[in-house]
Amino acid sequence: MTYYLAIDLGAESGRAILGTLDNGRLQLEELHRFLNTPVRIPSGLYWDTFRLFHEIQQGLAAAGRDRKVPLSGIGVDTWGVDFGLVGHDGSLVANPMHYRDSRNDGMLEKTFAVVPREEIFAQTGVQFMQLNTLCQLYAMKLGGSPGLEAASRLLFMPDLFSYWLTGVQRNELTEASTSQFYNPVQKRWATELFETLGLPVSILGEIVPPGTLLGPLLPHVAEHAGLGPVPVYATASHDTAAAVASVPAEGEDWVYISSGTWSLMGVELVEPVINERSLALNFTNEIGFGGRIRFLKNIAGLWLLQECRRAWVQEGTEYSYDDLTKMASEAAPFKAILHPDAFLHPGGMPERIASWCRSRGGSVPETPGEFARTIFESLALRYRQVLESLESVTGRRLKVIHIVGGGSRNRVLNQFVADATGRIVVAGPAEATAAGNVLVQAIGSGVLKDLAEARAVVRRSLPLSLYEPRPSEAWEKAYERFLKLPAA
Repeated sequence: MTYYLAIDLGAESGRAILGTLDNGRLQLEELHRFLNTPVRIPSGLYWDTFRLFHEIQQGLAAAGRDRKVPLSGIGVDTWGVDFGLVGHDGSLVANPMHYRDSRNDGMLEKTFAVVPREEIFAQTGVQFMQLNTLCQLYAMKLGGSPGLEAASRLLFMPDLFSYWLTGVQRNELTEASTSQFYNPVQKRWATELFETLGLPVSILGEIVPPGTLLGPLLPHVAEHAGLGPVPVYATASHDTAAAVASVPAEGEDWVYISSGTWSLMGVELVEPVINERSLALNFTNEIGFGGRIRFLKNIAGLWLLQECRRAWVQEGTEYSYDDLTKMASEAAPFKAILHPDAFLHPGGMPERIASWCRSRGGSVPETPGEFARTIFESLALRYRQVLESLESVTGRRLKVIHIVGGGSRNRVLNQFVADATGRIVVAGPAEATAAGNVLVQAIGSGVLKDLAEARAVVRRSLPLSLYEPRPSEAWEKAYERFLKLPAA
C-alpha cells in the first residue's frame, strides 16, 4: 500500500487529497478543503498566495500530524498561466495576479503590433487569449513593473508552491507549455519571442517533465506538518494535464472535456498541429504527460454559473449547485442561447447575460433555473461546435466524449452534451485532477509503469456514468441558432 498527497488548487477552491494505491486500485480521500478567494486592491486583482500556502501546509499537517500517514510523495497542481516572480535572494518580488485582471485588456493587439499573430502561433502553437502569460508579462513591461525588473526567476503557480516546499526552483513542462512562450516543436522556451518583446530571458528557468523528483520537504515545512523528508514531485502540475492523465479511455476515437470553472476540450496527439487551419480555429498545443500533445480549446465553463450564484448570494439568496441543476432540468428548453466565451470578467453575471441576450434581439432568461439551463444548453452547443472543428483538423471520427472533473457530476449537463453532439458521454472521474496528480507521482516513483497502466487503474477504481444520446429536431434548430451568434 502506497500513499501520495495531491495538492489540487482550482480557481474556486483547493484541496489536499490523499491517494492510496493498493493492488492496482486507487482510493481518494479529501483531507483538507479551503476557499481560493482572490483579493482586489487598488493595483489590481491578486491571488491570496501566502494564504494559499498556509492552507497547503494545513493539508500536509492533516496527513502527517493528524493521520500519521507514511507519504511516499507530494505533488502540487494548479490552474495555468499565472505566476510569481522571485528575486535573486529567493523572495517574492511580484505577487501573482489573477488572469482576469483588467491589465490584460487590449494586450493581444499591443503584442501583435510588435510580433505578428502568425509568428507567435508558429513559435508556440498556443490559443490566443489575453490572459496568457505572454500577455501578462508584456503588460508588466509596458507598465514599468519594478517586480519584472527585479526578477531572477519566473515560477508558475505550482512551481512557486513547490519551491516553497522544497527550496528548488524549476519550471514543470505541462504548466510551461500553457504560457505562449514555449516551443512544442523544438521543445524549449521560445526565447526569440521573448527577446523581440523586450522581455528578460534570464527569468526563464530549467524545464522538467512531469514525474520529476524535485527534492524532499524543507525541514521547517516537514516539522510543522509532522512529516519526515517526504519527496516532492513535479507532477503534471497544470490541472488540465493532470485531469487528462486520468481519463479512463482506450484507443484514439475519443475526446475529453475537463469540466469545471473552465471547460478544456481536446484530443491527445503525438505531434503538435501548427498550421493555418489550427490558427484560424484558435486551437492550442499544450504538453501532457509523456510528451503527448493536448490539442484543445479553452472554453468558458461553469464559471458563468459560479458567477451567477455569487451574484444571487450577494442579493440575499443562496442556491446550491444541486438546487440550480434541478431547477434547470425543470425550466423550459432553449429560451435563450448565448456564446459562453463572451463573458471573461467577473461581476454582475446575471445582468450581463440578460443584457447580452437582449442586445441581440433574443429572449432573456428570468429565473435562476432559466439562467442555469441557458448556460448548460449553450455549453453543450459550444462543445458540439468544437467537436466538429477537432474532427475537421485531425481527420478523426470522435465517437466518445469523456467528461472528467467536477462538472462530470452534473447529470443534466452531461445528458445535454450527449443530446447536442449525438455522441456517447462517459462521465468521471469527478476527482480527475487529484487522481492524475497522484498517478503521475506514482509513475515518477516507479510504482506504476506508464500512462496506460495509470488509466487502467482509473477504470478499475473510480465510478463512471454512461449517457446515451437522444438527438432531436429541437437540438438541431438550437445549433443552427448558435452558429449564427457572433464569435466571442
